[in-house]
Amino acid sequence: ARGRGRGGWEGNNYACAKVYLLQSRVVQLALKDHHQMADRGSAGGGRGGRGGFGRGGGRGGRRGRGRGRGRGKPEEKEWIPVTKLGRLVKDNKIKKLEDIYLFSLPIKEAEIIDHFIGPALKDEVLKIMPVQKQTRAGQRTRFKAFVAMGDYSGHVGLGVKCSKEVATAIRGAITLAKLSIIPVRQGYWGNKIGDTHTVPCKASIFTATTL
Repeated sequence: ARGRGRGGWEGNNYACAKVYLLQSRVVQLALKDHHQMADRGSAGGGRGGRGGFGRGGGRGGRRGRGRGRGRGKPEEKEWIPVTKLGRLVKDNKIKKLEDIYLFSLPIKEAEIIDHFIGPALKDEVLKIMPVQKQTRAGQRTRFKAFVAMGDYSGHVGLGVKCSKEVATAIRGAITLAKLSIIPVRQGYWGNKIGDTHTVPCKASIFTATTL
């Protein structure tokens, strides 16, 4: 019985030693990872060593934060077209916007319009109106934005977008206005001196009153 008890005691000691070795190994690996992360944080910490652990870890390595106006502006991403028409436009195989309208090709990317007449485009928010929908939880209010866009040279478009926030609705309406831009035939009014400057259509109105 004593031999069996001694064997059980030795077995317990062996198990405890094995657990202790495993725990020490885990601690060593954790310390190693900790030091490696600290080295990376100090290397990319940037201003004031802000690239450590905890909240905002690694934020010090960012560039372009700046001060004053324009602070924190996101960098413009390169346009990667996803349609065949967009790839042709980016490769400069289509020279004019009128070539797209000539063959009635649908424009699915707003960057196509920016490529041709982007710098000349002007947009104007015509109206922002709240719209409500009755739900089981109550009334849900959203905002509908109407945006007109054109280049004052024969191209105009209208976009309508509804969203929970006004800014999101305006951005969506601007994108839809670009996609809906159409060419407008221009003409003269009064005389034919110079280039065309207005729409070649007559407008008339009939009014009446009843007593």
